[in-house]
Amino acid sequence: MLKYLLEKEFKQFFRSSSLPRMVIIMPFMAVLIFPLVANFEIKNLNLAVVDNDKSTYSQQLIQKVSSSGYFRISDVSDSYPQALRSVELNKSDIILEIPPHFERDMAKEQSATVLIAANAVSGTKGGLGSSYLAGIIGDFSSNIRSEWITASDRFSSGRFEISPQFWYNPRLLYTYFMVPALMVMVLAMLCGFLPALNIVGEKANGTIEQMNVTPVNKFTFILSKLLPYWIIGFVVLTICFIVARIFYGLVPEGSLATIYLFAALFVLAFSGFGLVISNYANTLQQAMFMMFFFVLTFILMSGLYTPIANMPQWAQYLSNFSPLKYIIIVLRQVYLKGSSFSELLLPFAVLSGFAVFFNGWAVLSYRKSS
Repeated sequence: MLKYLLEKEFKQFFRSSSLPRMVIIMPFMAVLIFPLVANFEIKNLNLAVVDNDKSTYSQQLIQKVSSSGYFRISDVSDSYPQALRSVELNKSDIILEIPPHFERDMAKEQSATVLIAANAVSGTKGGLGSSYLAGIIGDFSSNIRSEWITASDRFSSGRFEISPQFWYNPRLLYTYFMVPALMVMVLAMLCGFLPALNIVGEKANGTIEQMNVTPVNKFTFILSKLLPYWIIGFVVLTICFIVARIFYGLVPEGSLATIYLFAALFVLAFSGFGLVISNYANTLQQAMFMMFFFVLTFILMSGLYTPIANMPQWAQYLSNFSPLKYIIIVLRQVYLKGSSFSELLLPFAVLSGFAVFFNGWAVLSYRKSS
């Protein structure tokens, strides 16, 4: 009986003109484009400069800021009010004011003060931009001090350098951090929405009554709905792997078998959740709105964009109920750290629990007599 039900599901899937294309095009475009736009790294900030010193050191500082790649000089003003006007006109994002006697204070007192004023209407741009600018100024100060120490024989023996080492993502590429999580988002969108629209679609077409009068039990019926999307999940994930490898050079440090194992559990759990929604929804619109609500909530609480440790305590507790949280942890650790199955026992146990819970709920909530 299961064989014929699966044959029916695949025939319905391939009979559709849009679903096969969506399964191919959506993961391809999502992994190709989303990492380029879902990027919290701020660049090309417009900087207004007020140089009241016009000395060698002030020019070196301005040159260092402009050559960093994060800022571009949008306005050079003679006073702070003029620079503030450029911010009000949205021509500049941040103001850097260098005070008079900047070079003299650096040489005599070995310290000087500059003003950083940021437009915080966009909190991310203002906060990160100020941090970038403060870091550049700090680096400039360290370089000046290094020159003084080198020029002084008395302190030449005490010079030292700091060489930071970045593990797992040495080049600090944001795409390496985002691509594995975006793969999970694509899996959730396709393997959650398609099952959610399946049973309710049969209700709308009137074919569900034909299934209800057959001797097929509820478990076999739900299993026939799950298996096609389980297979589709593997196809989607494979496409994501290929796109990440070709366009970003991203290859998992760990085993692909580990990723496929956890992806199988996640797709099984999330497809079961989609079938639960489909069992309770009466129309396609209801199913779509319910899935949008839950999927967006799961994504925002999963740590895909915002680290869970930065969330309020109550939100950290709620994030434990998001299946996406655990599969994102798995993909990032396998891709970047090369973690093995033995290091991922907690996500495995939780995803297994989600799979049993949602699929059991889907079987129990299906009303065969409707």
